[in-house]
Formats: sequence, C-alpha cells, structure tokens
Amino acid sequence: MRNAPVIYIVVPCYNEEEVLPLTAEFLGKKLDDLTRSRRIHPGSRVLMVDDGSKDRTWKLIEELHEKDERFAGVKLSRNRGHQNALLAGLFEAARRRCDAAISMDADLQDDVDACDAMIERYMAGCDIVYGVRRHRATDTFFKRTTALGFYKIMNALGANTVYNHADYRLMSRRALEGLAEFSEVNLFLRGIVPMIGYPSDVVYYDRKERAAGESKYPLKKMLAFAIEGITSLSTKPIRMITFMGIAAFFVSIGFLIWAVVDFFRGNTITGWASMMVSLWFIGGLLLLSVGIVGEYVGKIYLESKHRPRYIIESRTPDRIREREKGRSRKQEMPGENLRRSRAEARELQTSKRREAVQKPEQE
Repeated sequence: MRNAPVIYIVVPCYNEEEVLPLTAEFLGKKLDDLTRSRRIHPGSRVLMVDDGSKDRTWKLIEELHEKDERFAGVKLSRNRGHQNALLAGLFEAARRRCDAAISMDADLQDDVDACDAMIERYMAGCDIVYGVRRHRATDTFFKRTTALGFYKIMNALGANTVYNHADYRLMSRRALEGLAEFSEVNLFLRGIVPMIGYPSDVVYYDRKERAAGESKYPLKKMLAFAIEGITSLSTKPIRMITFMGIAAFFVSIGFLIWAVVDFFRGNTITGWASMMVSLWFIGGLLLLSVGIVGEYVGKIYLESKHRPRYIIESRTPDRIREREKGRSRKQEMPGENLRRSRAEARELQTSKRREAVQKPEQE
C-alpha cells in the first residue's frame, strides 16, 4: 500500500465564470472529505488552468487562491484548446511534485465522487484510472449517435481508446512522466494515454447535466476534434486511399470491357449519363483523397516547426510549499551556524600554530 498521496485535481477552464464558483465549492468539499479521512495528503490541491478566457475566469481563480491556498491556477497566454490546457495542468502538477493528478472538466458533468474510487484504485497499485460513463442520457440523440460512431471508427482504425471515456482520469506521477515522453505538438490524449501502458483500471459513473453556462464543444469543434484524433493515431486513412484507387482502377477496367462488348453487339450507347457519373465519382474520390493527404501533410508541417504547445503567462504562488521550505531552512540554520563556527575555530587554531612555528625560525 502507498502512503496518503498528494493529489492534484486539474481543471481546464475556458470562459467558465458562471460555473466556476460552484465547481470550486464542490471540489473544496471533496478535498476536505478526503483529507479528513486521511485518504489524501493535506498538501493536495485543485489546479485550474485558464485557457485564454475572455471573461473573468482568471480573476475568479486568483480570488479563490486568496481565500483558500489549496486552489492554485495557471494562466495560458492565449487560447490553445482543451487538450493543450489539460496538458499544461498535468505537467504543472508534475512540476509541483504531485503523486497523482485527476483531470476533469469544469462543468461538473463528471461525478466528483468518482474521485474516491479512483484514489482507491491508485492506492491498490494502478497508475492510470479511467472514468467511464455508464450511459449518455444527458446528451442529445445526435451527440450519442455521433459519439458511438466515433469510437467505432477509432477502434476500427487501430486506436486503443476506452469506450465512453472522455478526459476524466487519474494518472500517477510515473504515468505523467511517461506522457511527457510523447513529443508531438498535437496530442490526442484519449488515444495517447492508453499507449503509455502501466497497470490501469476503470471506474464507472453517471454523467450529470451541465451545472451552468453552455457547452464549449459545438458541432464544428466536435468534427475538428474527431478528425484530429483519427489523423493523430492512425495512418489507415492514407492506406484506404490506395485501396480506393485500386478499386476504382478495376471498376474502370470493367466499364471498358462492358463498352467494348456492347460496341461489337451493335448496341447504341449515348454515353452522356455514364460519362457524367464516372466523372463525378472519380472527381469526388480524388478530392477526398487530396483532403485526407492534406490533413497528414498539415500535421507534418506543424510538427516540423517544433512550436510550443502552450505558453504559461502567469501562475498563482504556492505559498504553503514556500512556507514549508522556509521552515526547513530555519531548521537547518542552527546546524549550519555550528558547522561554520567549528570551521572558523579550526582555521584560527591553524593560523596560531603557523605563527608559533614562524617565530623561532625568525629568532
């Protein structure tokens, strides 16, 4: 069994001023409960990451930190997207020497009480614990259908994703160090985290309605997110282009044979309809192929630039840790002064001996 761990709850935030006070209240109570029961270390924190919000999100984070030092914050220089904000928080938690980090969204749709089971699994030896939704009753029919299709496509393409898992998970420090080894600029965490390996487990929970505010993932962003995930984890779409090209070649051979046979039979072929259908089919296939290849070329272009995933503009100070360091320095000072005084005494004795030796020689 492990000792009571230092847990950081990482919460990416983008324009969340409406829901943030309620989120802080729930998470503060959860920290109190876990600390009182000695399941986590008193040094555990809630780390909120402001992803370039345009409202008062960062101001609220600073106010929370002033009232309760267990709430910490990181502000990104501009909006970098949910995945990069999440990465910034996880790596900041690792930098502050946490034992494990739990990532969750700020909208309180993820059940906060599932943290208890995640920590139990961690204490039992798991390095990664996935929060998995039992159902998606709070989502629309369209979102449920598209999500199901997304997971099926990802698994068909060879990506090892956890079904009905978003970004609610616990990762140990060892798992975070493993995540840091992935140097891609565009990381798709739902597919990358299972690649890390290490012992893992699943915790099931019921997803709730959004507590306040509105969703930051409209249809356009969801489609972009899906394309990002597919192109980040698999090269099968490019291979599919090759197979489609081969299939189109054989279809064209078949049409050619059919046309030659009809010519010798003396059948009249108008040609217009078949030609237009063929042109539209081949043209659409070519445009689709160019688009897929373009997605991969674009990713190669971005990766070759080696641009930073995010830039941290400011952090709230970790005053509790600073005070602990100050106390340790004060405790070390008496010993250091004693060692210094002994060294000075030895130097004084050595200089006196030298003077005593030099005097007879001079006489």
